Amino acid sequence: MSAGTRKIAVTVSDVVKVNELVTRFRFVPTDGAPLPTFSGGAHVVVEMQDGDVTRLNPYSLMSDPMDQSAYTISVRRDDEGRGGSLFMHTKVKPGDQMMISYPVNLFALDLRAKKHLMIAGGIGITPFLAQIKQLAAMNGNFELHYSCRSPALGSYADELTTAHPGRVHVYFDDQKQAIDLETLLDGQPLGTHIYVCGPKGMINWVRDKASALGWPREAVHYEEFLAPQSGKPFEVKLAVSNKVITVGEHQSLLEAMEAAGVDAPYLCRGGACGQCETDVIGYDGKFIHHDHWLEDEDKASGKKIMPCVSRFEGKTLVLDR
Repeated sequence: MSAGTRKIAVTVSDVVKVNELVTRFRFVPTDGAPLPTFSGGAHVVVEMQDGDVTRLNPYSLMSDPMDQSAYTISVRRDDEGRGGSLFMHTKVKPGDQMMISYPVNLFALDLRAKKHLMIAGGIGITPFLAQIKQLAAMNGNFELHYSCRSPALGSYADELTTAHPGRVHVYFDDQKQAIDLETLLDGQPLGTHIYVCGPKGMINWVRDKASALGWPREAVHYEEFLAPQSGKPFEVKLAVSNKVITVGEHQSLLEAMEAAGVDAPYLCRGGACGQCETDVIGYDGKFIHHDHWLEDEDKASGKKIMPCVSRFEGKTLVLDR
């Protein structure tokens, strides 16, 4: 089952510009019924009807997990992206009706942890806002280190430092401030879990440093939604559906299947969850894997592809869909 098969009709109640790049959106249930509760780190997939194009983008929920009256997300504008963030920034206004998926959590807190060490970069702060609300309600032990470009672009930095003095530490690139990661990781008490969300470089940096320092893999959690990359159009045969489709230059394989009426499963649409993993029946060409779900041996085998973010170049690709 994909996240898209269970949808919630919502109305946009507030659109607030947080800074030059980030805008906050608040959704209330159109039918007035309580929204499902969620846990900190959850996301929803927002459906955007942009003319003839349907865009489906995942966004982390940043509101109080126990507040069933509304969901809140923040969207960073990406002028070089495929159009989802620009649609949200330029076309969505209060009163608009939209569809969102039920919440899905691929970045949940491990409540067995004695302490939660959070490391955020840029718009990666959003899932931590909900996680901190959840932990604050249960008197949980947490510490946040938040790196951003400048005070002007430090989304929610003032709010966090005011609400949680001593627990929130903010670093500004334009002031040459940086997280001393080795010292930070080396000084944590036994039972601490690490959570990192931000640019790919930050995630890799934290994971690599934690591994080098001997942190157990299960104590390091991360979230990164990858945007599908553009590339040369390619043709795909769907063996089960008995269809031949063409994946456009700026279209993902998952989007092409959906446009052809094929129900392909997904949860994140960003190469992170594994839900859309698809078996390859045959191929003549090369795969361009962009996900961080498949193991290296799976990618090398030519037997698996993640349609949400990965592409193909060549003459023939036959999938078990």
